[in-house]
Amino acid sequence: MLSGKRALVTGGAGGIGRAIARALRDAGAEVIVTGRDPGALTRLADELGVATRELDLTDRAAIAALGAALGVVDVLVNNAGVAESAPLARTSDATWDAALAVNVTAPFALCRALMPPMMARGWGRVINVASNAGLVGYAYTSAYVASKHALVGLTRALAKEAGASGVTVNAVCPGFVDTPMTARSAANIADKTRGTEDEARARLASLTPQRRLFSPDEVAALVLTLASPASAGISGAAIPLDGGQTA
Repeated sequence: MLSGKRALVTGGAGGIGRAIARALRDAGAEVIVTGRDPGALTRLADELGVATRELDLTDRAAIAALGAALGVVDVLVNNAGVAESAPLARTSDATWDAALAVNVTAPFALCRALMPPMMARGWGRVINVASNAGLVGYAYTSAYVASKHALVGLTRALAKEAGASGVTVNAVCPGFVDTPMTARSAANIADKTRGTEDEARARLASLTPQRRLFSPDEVAALVLTLASPASAGISGAAIPLDGGQTA
């Protein structure tokens, strides 16, 4: 399906990123994964046989240099993200700045570097891994929710700008996915409520009508669908993967 295409996945050493990288590789794409942890990238390369690049997504010059070095990228998956929770009064400037830098500014910089060549070639796919927090609000996560709303807005704006170029831009918006990030959220809830982590996971799962956490492979399957040539007519969409929670 993607034979001969080159795909770049940010934050690919994590649970969702690893699943996306595997799905794109299995579809025939040449996959390049970025991350900050050299050890995790080495393990990923050994596991999946994909290329890796160490990249600090808060460094705009490094993003521009990567874009220039890679040349052709046909599929860009902006997957990397950070999430911290705190009441508004305890949300620090550092927490706010980090959420915007990684969750919005980095995808913007990568799109700016890689989309114009896609548009000139007449084909490309950009998939931004947002969250259903980009569609609704959640308490105690103002920085995260704001950043994901901004990412959905960026997706819609760029989809219109790409227009008839043959490049599509979409966002996938998962609910709680069974990853280390969700495990940290559960641990934080357990600490605050003096309950167990299993109870906290059940509370998170109860937010969706399906009463479950979602798997990284489910997110990867949606990303792969949007990356395929058959999805040429889908652009500017922000697709929830949350079992009907935001329906």
